[in-house]
Amino acid sequence: MEKPQRKPKPRGRRDQPKAGLTLRLDIRDMAAGGYGLARARGKTIFVPYTVPGESISARITGERGKALLARGLRLHAASRDRVAPRCPHFGDGRCWGCQWQHIAYPAQLLLKQDVLADQLSRLGKLPDALIEATLRAVLPNPEPWGYSHSLSLRRDRAGRWGLRRQDGGIEAIADCPVARPELLALLARLDLDYPSARQLTLRRGTDGRLMLIFHVDAEIAPSLQADLSLSVNLILPDREPVNLIGDAHSRFTIGGRVFRVTAGSSMRDNIAGVERLVELAAGAARLTGRERVLDLYAGVGVFSAFLAASASVVTVVESYPPAANDAQANLADCDNVDLVEGGVEAVLEDMAEAGARYDVALVDPPSRGLTDAVVRALRRLRVRRVVYVSGDPASLARDCRRLIDAGFRLREIQPLDLSPQTYYITAVGRFER
Repeated sequence: MEKPQRKPKPRGRRDQPKAGLTLRLDIRDMAAGGYGLARARGKTIFVPYTVPGESISARITGERGKALLARGLRLHAASRDRVAPRCPHFGDGRCWGCQWQHIAYPAQLLLKQDVLADQLSRLGKLPDALIEATLRAVLPNPEPWGYSHSLSLRRDRAGRWGLRRQDGGIEAIADCPVARPELLALLARLDLDYPSARQLTLRRGTDGRLMLIFHVDAEIAPSLQADLSLSVNLILPDREPVNLIGDAHSRFTIGGRVFRVTAGSSMRDNIAGVERLVELAAGAARLTGRERVLDLYAGVGVFSAFLAASASVVTVVESYPPAANDAQANLADCDNVDLVEGGVEAVLEDMAEAGARYDVALVDPPSRGLTDAVVRALRRLRVRRVVYVSGDPASLARDCRRLIDAGFRLREIQPLDLSPQTYYITAVGRFER
C-alpha cells in the first residue's frame, strides 16, 4: 500500500515577515504619510524616520493594510540628506507632529514632489506624460521653522498636553520648533485644571493677540491662571463656539486685508504661506472682470476677498455658520459678493435647478475631496475653469481623475510648501473644459 504523499506547502509562507522579525532593509522611496518605503520578501514595509537611499536594520512591529510597519534599529548607510533634528521630542516613536526633521529642507521639497507625482499616477491613473507636463516644482517656504500660528494639543493619561505619538498615545511637549515661540511661552505659563477638555488649541493672530480654544464635552468653564492677556473660547460637541474671556475671534492680516476668524473656524496655520497660496489661486483663476465665480468650501472668505476685484460676481458657499458669519464680515466691503450658507452639494443642486451659470469655480475641499455630486453640478452650471486648492495629495489625485472623466483638462498643478518638516503638501490645480 502506497504511503499518501503530503501536499506541498504554499511557497513563501514560511518566509513571510512577522512581528518581531529583524530584517536588513534598503529604503527605496518615500511613501505618502511620511514613512520611508522598503520591500522585503514580497512585502512593502514602512519605516519612520528614514530617508530614501539609506540602508538599515529594522524590526517588524505590525501591519498597515497590506503593508508592514517596522522600527529602525541600526543605520548602516545614511543618506547625505540626513540632518540632526531640532526638536527634543522627535524620533524613536515619539512626537509625530513633524515627521521629517531628520531630512534637509531642499530634499524635503523634492520628496514632496515625488510623493505627489506617485499619488497622481497610482490613485489618479494619470499618464506619466500628463504628470510631466503639468506638475511644477514645489515652491519652498521662506521660513521652514517657527511658522505655525496655532498649536493643537491633546491630553495624555496624566493630564498633560501634547501631540500624537508615532507609536500611539500622546507625547507631552515642552518644545515645538515649527510653532510660533509665543505659543510655547504661553503653554509654559498655563496652569490648567480642566478635565472636561479633550483638545486644546493655542492660536496667535498676526496682531500678536493670543487665544485658547478648548474642545469640550460639556459647557463647563475652565479654571486657569496665566500671566498673559489672552482670550478663552470653548467649542462644544456640536461645534458651537462659546466665548468666555476676551475676543471671540482672532485677526490675521493677509495681503494687506484683515480677516477675523472665530474660534472654531478654520485657517491654515502658516499665515505667510497663505498669502502666497492666495496669489497662486488668483493667478490660476485668470479673471478678466467679466466672470461669474463660485468660491466653494469658502471658510472665512480669504480667497473671495482677492477674487472679487477681478470678477463680475463671486458667490461664496460655506456650511459652518461661524465661518459664514466671518466671511460676511470679512467681505462687507465687496459689493459684488453673495454669501450662501449651506452644504456645497445641496447649494449647487439648487443653483443648477434654477438654471444658474458660472464661469470659474474655486474649490478648497476637506481632506476627503470632492463628491461625484459636486463634479456633476460643476458641469450642469457650465463651469469652464476649476481652481482646485488641495491639502491632501490622495484626494487631489482622485479628484483629478473625476474632473478629467467629467470633461475637464488638467492644465497645471503648482505645489507649495506650507508645512515644512512634515509630509503635508499643499497644491493649486487648474482645470479647463
